[in-house]
Amino acid sequence: MTGLPDDLRASIEASGYFPDFVTSTVAQSLGEEAVVDSLVHHEATFNATELHRHVTVLVLTPTRFIVAHTDDGDHPQAHQALTTVETVALRQIRSVALTQVATQPEKFGRGRHGTTETWLVVNWGAVRRQEVEPASCGDPNCDADHGWSVQDLADDLTVRISAAAHGEEAVGHLIRFGSRLQQVAV
Repeated sequence: MTGLPDDLRASIEASGYFPDFVTSTVAQSLGEEAVVDSLVHHEATFNATELHRHVTVLVLTPTRFIVAHTDDGDHPQAHQALTTVETVALRQIRSVALTQVATQPEKFGRGRHGTTETWLVVNWGAVRRQEVEPASCGDPNCDADHGWSVQDLADDLTVRISAAAHGEEAVGHLIRFGSRLQQVAV
């Protein structure tokens, strides 16, 4: 049914999170366009009594950046999964930030000392958030009103992968994907 490359389909299946549904929605948005690169990130979060799963599929084509998010639904009488697929023209991407963390950077590249965590942040202008907090002068004894401090942040997509949680190979994959996106998008 799908025109997805075997490695992308295998990564979606390996996530174990409704692979037929996720594969179908990604393939539908991809259409006949070729896949240049892809990344699948499965994330599980826990609260006191429940497990919530989320999978993000990122696809880079020659002209578009495709972002598919699939989450557990919230219907009280039936189990659901919700997928939203957003496509962004590469020319519309405003910034691609790739942050890499190296533990013991003085030993970087020698033995098992490399990048231990990485974040990919992509901004195309769809989402902005503002963080407002009381301003201060830095003096812990000052009780004067210093007004408010506001940060206006572009926050369309953030993906974080760590070697401890996802393995060194997954960290390397995000670095490769993010680097390729940086090279073609801006």
